[in-house]
Amino acid sequence: MNTNRPVVFVPHGSPMFALEPGAAGAALAALPALWTRPRAIVVVSPHWETAVPTVGTATRLETMHDFGGFDPRLFDIRYPAIGCPEAAQQVVAALQSAGLPVETDARRGLDHGAWVPLRHMFPDAEVPVVPLSIQHHGGPRHAWQVGSALAPLAAQGLLVVASGNVTHNLRDWQRAVHFGPDAGTLAQVRAFADWVETQMTAGAVEALLDYRQTQPAGARVQPRDEHLLPLFTALGAAGPGARPRAFFRGISDHVIAMDGYSFH
Repeated sequence: MNTNRPVVFVPHGSPMFALEPGAAGAALAALPALWTRPRAIVVVSPHWETAVPTVGTATRLETMHDFGGFDPRLFDIRYPAIGCPEAAQQVVAALQSAGLPVETDARRGLDHGAWVPLRHMFPDAEVPVVPLSIQHHGGPRHAWQVGSALAPLAAQGLLVVASGNVTHNLRDWQRAVHFGPDAGTLAQVRAFADWVETQMTAGAVEALLDYRQTQPAGARVQPRDEHLLPLFTALGAAGPGARPRAFFRGISDHVIAMDGYSFH
């Protein structure tokens, strides 16, 4: 019996992940086999920040190239996703039912934190997509509460794809790309990613939510933790008793943990 829950935390790395999928891309491509085909995808990206949870309601989703200084071929990529206003309204209703403020945006497209992993998972863009923003000022616990509000959507045929990275320090990344890996930084990246995997496997939600207070490496590998917040949203959306399992673990460009988790 398939006990996989329609929730997943996926890495999106740098924009170059779109052109250089490697083993992480192959792991993403294998994910859709975990579920029956979803009616729509709710995608949470750290590259869309708003004051309150905001749901994208557009019927055609523009491919946003919200980056610069990378391979020019990236700007030719289009991910022809369509929206699903009906599913978007179900997301709105779920957030409202949980007592959360919510707004809608009829113009928002897909930033690279959304379309890059979705392109690996659903290359034909055959499943409608509903973008959902994050609130950095709310911190981990708010992100988890948003996810918990989404948990009932699984029964309505929606797949929650939370996109981010377990470690994300752009300054360390720039140094590593230009000057080679810093052994100390790499050690911290591995240590923190290992700690996250241990807590995820143990179902230690409170420890994860309080990571910034208890993990010395946390602030170094996540100076501004917007790329980790979707992990907490995925944890909440998976519901009580969910068992996270790493479907991929690895480090890209010396300092970006590309770990991904599905829930069972």
